[in-house]
Amino acid sequence: MLGRWADVVARRARAVVVAGVLLTLAAAVYGMGVFDSLDRGGFDDKDSETARELALEREVFGNQTVNVVAIYGSDEMTADDPRFQTAVEDIVAGIPDDAVATVVPYYAAPPELAPELVSGDGHYAQVLISMAGDSENEYLRNYDDVRPALDAPATSGLTTDIAGGFAVYDDVNKETSNDLKRAELISFPIVVLLALLIFGSLVAASMPALVGLIAMLGALAVVRVIASFTDVSIFAVNIVSLIGIGLAIDYALFVISRFREELALLPADHPDAADIAIRRTLATAGRTVLFSGLTVAAAMSSLLIFPQAFLRSMGYGGVAAVVIAMLAALTILPAVLRMLGRRVDAGRLPWRRHRAVAVEDPHGRWGRLAHAVMRRPFLVIAVTVGGLLLVAAPFLGVKWGSVDYRVLPSHAPAHQAAVLLNEEFGAEQSTASIMLSGADAADRAAYQAAVAEVPGIVGVTEVATDTEHVLLRAAWNGNSQTERSQDIVRSIRDVAPPSGEALVGGLTADTVDLASSIGAHLPLMGLIVIGVMLVLLFIAFGSLVLPIKAVLMNTLSITAAFGVVTWIFSDGHLSDLLGFSPQGFLDLTNPIVMLAILFGLSMDYEVFLLSRVREQWDRSAGDPELVADPARRNAVAVATGVQKTGRIITSAALLLGVVIGAFGMSGIVFMKMLGIGMLVALLVDATIVRALLVPATMKLLGAWNWWAPGPLRRWWERYGFREEAPEPPRDREPAVVA
Repeated sequence: MLGRWADVVARRARAVVVAGVLLTLAAAVYGMGVFDSLDRGGFDDKDSETARELALEREVFGNQTVNVVAIYGSDEMTADDPRFQTAVEDIVAGIPDDAVATVVPYYAAPPELAPELVSGDGHYAQVLISMAGDSENEYLRNYDDVRPALDAPATSGLTTDIAGGFAVYDDVNKETSNDLKRAELISFPIVVLLALLIFGSLVAASMPALVGLIAMLGALAVVRVIASFTDVSIFAVNIVSLIGIGLAIDYALFVISRFREELALLPADHPDAADIAIRRTLATAGRTVLFSGLTVAAAMSSLLIFPQAFLRSMGYGGVAAVVIAMLAALTILPAVLRMLGRRVDAGRLPWRRHRAVAVEDPHGRWGRLAHAVMRRPFLVIAVTVGGLLLVAAPFLGVKWGSVDYRVLPSHAPAHQAAVLLNEEFGAEQSTASIMLSGADAADRAAYQAAVAEVPGIVGVTEVATDTEHVLLRAAWNGNSQTERSQDIVRSIRDVAPPSGEALVGGLTADTVDLASSIGAHLPLMGLIVIGVMLVLLFIAFGSLVLPIKAVLMNTLSITAAFGVVTWIFSDGHLSDLLGFSPQGFLDLTNPIVMLAILFGLSMDYEVFLLSRVREQWDRSAGDPELVADPARRNAVAVATGVQKTGRIITSAALLLGVVIGAFGMSGIVFMKMLGIGMLVALLVDATIVRALLVPATMKLLGAWNWWAPGPLRRWWERYGFREEAPEPPRDREPAVVA
């Protein structure tokens, strides 16, 4: 397949480039409109008890949940001052009626609620707002209309702070958009500069950034198409940028490096040098890019099984990004390289103009490191595995929660408003909404009394009622995301009404349901990811042993990354240095997204390394001495593969680390956690796994590395996707790469 495509690229390079440019321009124009098509919600499971309670509550009583808390304050006036109240009345009168379900200002609140809406010193007062709409997205759109009307005029003498879940969502979206722009502005120039140092020429250095830009623009267009058929969260854009740019740069680096290597092996005056080099590049590095892209796409597609639109959106964005990055690296990039030929090294840095551009010395430092590791494989495995397990240990004590105001940086308005709310209106309280249906008055009273007896509950109030239903609200002290709060919700759900049915919802209940949903779907996600990867790696390498080994080592590096993010973000270490407020738990959705991304990305360097090892193993089949000594043949193949990929993997990890590190600077905790977790896994994969564990384990396994049962081996010999490009003619021995 790639061989035929290589022929097309060699013969029709200009046409491929023109078509690619036109498609990219069309994707850029169309993809820029994606932001108007994306949703800002999608965190709930529509089949969960929380979602069913909320749907019934809306159907019977309308929206009774307080979505927005507007806090007005003054250093000079108190809430009972007529000037204060008149100013708030004017603000409330300006709220669009069609965008809200209810507005409860402090001066018109029920007697039992009114005292809670004024601070102890009287200088702050609240207005409680419930949004109109039939879905979370409608609520958020209506919030956009309401939010400007809530600001107190400068002449009123009042300050305005907006708290509540929707204020948090709004600030998260704004911060995320700013983070995305900042990450791209930071990472692109650094990537180009580092690529210039790696390749030593302006033309070659510009290629990775170019492919990254194409991948991002193309993926945004694909996401917009998907959004026209289903709900897609705005956070998909972050994954597009992170995965699309990062992998495109990696893939471009693999392809460009192999192309330059193949050119260096051909006579300088060879008339078909560019054609031969591009054919061999696509047969080798192109094959690696193809299988790497498929494995990452398979990992990201596992997110599509989750009912939460937020997680599915991450899957949509990830699959779109990796597929477009892969296609760009296999189409436009090789066509450009074919047209450039040896001019790919134009614009050489002054101090590198007279240095040869060729392949690595087969006996260089990476090869020596591999041989050193293979001399003591048991010791290397024991030390590295033990060290990684030690790093992963904090994950054993992980606590789970969901998003609250602390996910925002301390300077964010919603974060500051939440802190003000807790400081001026008493300790933080959490609530659960309970819809009781089909019970008579006596059973309603008995159920309400039973809920009030749940340990930790400080009050159960009746919010709304009709002949068939009653809406109750149970309250307790403490943050909604603590383990204690989650246990209280479970205890409330354990209380069975004497008659009828009770549905328990609310923010804490949503977290409990989210944990249950993720736990139920996680095994299937694991089966999909591991199963697809085992199949793809077998097709690539014709071995059952190597895929299993790769999955085990990837699991080890991922758990180490989870240990680090638990130690930092759950336990609170380095919070001052990294600039975030510790939550005491990990957001439930983040490890799932990390798992999908990391399982795919961790295969990237594995596939690249094993491809060169397999290539050398197959070539050595013509060497009688090595064939007669399988152990030595295996050691030579491993050392050669490590040597030939050492520099390029290190360079790729450095460039990808820049992109990931830029996202680690995000002000949003879960984006920061995603960036740092991926950066840790990347460092582990590019160093410990690639340079130490792979050579050590492959040394111990010996010829068993390439084992497969007879029927599977024969199938692979006939149908397997193997590299069979002929050796190119050479006019000299390879020189050390510049």
